[in-house]
Amino acid sequence: MVIGIIDYGMGNNGSIRNMLRKAGAEEVVLATTAADILSASALILPGVGHFGRAMEELHTRDLVQPLCAAVQEKNTPLLGICLGMQLLLEGSAEGDSEGLGWLRGRCHRIPAATVESPTLKVPHMGWNQVRITQPHPLFADTLPEHRYYFVHSYHAVCADAAEQLATTPYGIDLTAAIGRAQLLGVQFHPEKSHRYGLTLFQRWLSLVTPQVTR
Repeated sequence: MVIGIIDYGMGNNGSIRNMLRKAGAEEVVLATTAADILSASALILPGVGHFGRAMEELHTRDLVQPLCAAVQEKNTPLLGICLGMQLLLEGSAEGDSEGLGWLRGRCHRIPAATVESPTLKVPHMGWNQVRITQPHPLFADTLPEHRYYFVHSYHAVCADAAEQLATTPYGIDLTAAIGRAQLLGVQFHPEKSHRYGLTLFQRWLSLVTPQVTR
């Protein structure tokens, strides 16, 4: 069982690989070519930085077509992390580039003020709770006291409410997780979320590799 981390120069690949190994992953590789992507049993799409630049890097490295083939034709499980989650959608206000478009929706800048919170710091940075809005095994046994680490200035708005799996409160309810079946994304960084992130990776591995013991 091979977990491939998409390496396109814009992710915390080392931290993610280390956490996956702690979670029980059998083999974790950096996927830099079409062959790497298409041979992986499951994929992680990380992301830190600008939406438009991320899509440009994926296109420049000829990774978009094999990613689409893996996810849409082979049904390879994929987990997007932070910007990697946002790339699953159709686009973002952060640049003019189209996203991968596997899930319907777009990303918008987090408002710096709301009625409830006249002033908010953007980016949304630090530990925050998540509220489950659609049941999914990825968040089984998640409790209100569980916290995850966020760093983002843009938030996802799903066109289909059923694909918003969790939210996090920050002036408004920001989307914390999206997906359907084995195509999933989380806005927070599980690789920086200590024991809660480790547990989430263990749950994800149990979904894509049933032989992994939780």
